Amino acid sequence: MRKLNLVMYFVLVLLFLPTFVESKNYICSVYFTGIGCPHCAKTDPVVLGELPQEYPNLIIIEYEIYQQPENAPLLYSYSSRYDTGMGVPLIIFNEEKHIIGDMPILRNVRNTLNEMDSNECPLLDGLIDFNELDLTSLPGKPKIWAKDRILISSGGGGRNEILKELLTTSDIPAALEKVNYTIIEPEPAPLSGSYINFDNAVELDGWIFEWNGKGVEGKVIKNRTEEKIPTGEVVLPKELTLPKIVSLAAVDSINPCALAVLTLMLIAIITYNPKKRHNVLLAGFAFTLAVFVGYLIYGLVIVKFFQLIQTLTSIRLLLYKILGVAAIILGLLNIKDFIKYKPGGFLTEMPLSLRPKVKKIISGITSPKGAFTVGIFITIFLLPCTIGPYVIAGGILSALELVKTIPWLILYNIIFVSPMIAITLLVYGGFTRVENVSGWKDKNIRKLHLTAGSILTLLGVAMILGLV
Repeated sequence: MRKLNLVMYFVLVLLFLPTFVESKNYICSVYFTGIGCPHCAKTDPVVLGELPQEYPNLIIIEYEIYQQPENAPLLYSYSSRYDTGMGVPLIIFNEEKHIIGDMPILRNVRNTLNEMDSNECPLLDGLIDFNELDLTSLPGKPKIWAKDRILISSGGGGRNEILKELLTTSDIPAALEKVNYTIIEPEPAPLSGSYINFDNAVELDGWIFEWNGKGVEGKVIKNRTEEKIPTGEVVLPKELTLPKIVSLAAVDSINPCALAVLTLMLIAIITYNPKKRHNVLLAGFAFTLAVFVGYLIYGLVIVKFFQLIQTLTSIRLLLYKILGVAAIILGLLNIKDFIKYKPGGFLTEMPLSLRPKVKKIISGITSPKGAFTVGIFITIFLLPCTIGPYVIAGGILSALELVKTIPWLILYNIIFVSPMIAITLLVYGGFTRVENVSGWKDKNIRKLHLTAGSILTLLGVAMILGLV
């Protein structure tokens, strides 16, 4: 009897041995991020690139919410279920352990992982062990990271046991022998601001699987059209395109009040010392440089402001549409000034109440040095009539890290001050008089408003419709 029981025991052990061997304690987490989020650009390379390599039993279910809008509602659901807040980046382990924000994640995530031997997957229905998780039932379009591989949902479905085996096995080619698949060109997996490349990729029912190391035999049956981009190369978000920034800067550059302030300054210089024409050149450049420096600083402040409010993801998801609406409103205000012009229009010209003060300040300019000093100060008075397009541009640029917005702000402001440089050179060279410039501006002021209003309105409509 004992021998019979012993035999049965060994038979049971042999039957369930594969299960015992495959079963493992996994640390499972959910990570919310957004491509184009500057805070996520700091954490993505660590959470998705480094941690899976450092912790072989770590499973990360990623939900990207900016380029995958179907994932955005899940952030609200997870916030309600786990009381996490609505910001990104966000990594969730359970009700007690979740970290939000770039610096908190970078400082604390490894300590949190080091304290864990295992962790159940935090799902909307509650916690569930990864060994019991059905990957095909995950909502939205998740990407699942483990070790040196990624599983990307491309429609759902598939065989759960094969998907999990691909994420955990040490012999990927052997696991793929159990399922039909198509060899495809590996596509870089996008992070916020960079990419992670993989050596191999296959497509199977509802999923794309990419990994490094030994591949499977056979030719690539399906080629990707996307160009493979090296890891670390910054890719601009969809919202950030050169035509938008150039268009906004061009609109700003033909603003009547900016041209009026420059002509007042040149008149003051010429009136004070009409024989020293080189002072016109130096003063014009000094004033232009002052405006350039001042507006570059204002631009950084605007971008930083938008980046701060983007920590509230509900706002960030609507930001691009809000900027489009703002562009349309600003455009219509300019078109209104063309149809029925009235000096000092709201957000289109310098308020009438400020003009006497500005004229008095400018009249005291007697030298290029004074032109620079006054120019810095005068930029404050220029803001009410020039800030509109700049705010829209700053909102678009906020998708980048602050330091990476500097070249774009420099380009914007070079275009913004280019009419000032041109007028200075024309007056200095004797091709025209300051009075003629001022007269041309007054004569064509309605046309300037129409041009600016048309560009802004069309740009705003295109932004809302997703055409640009």
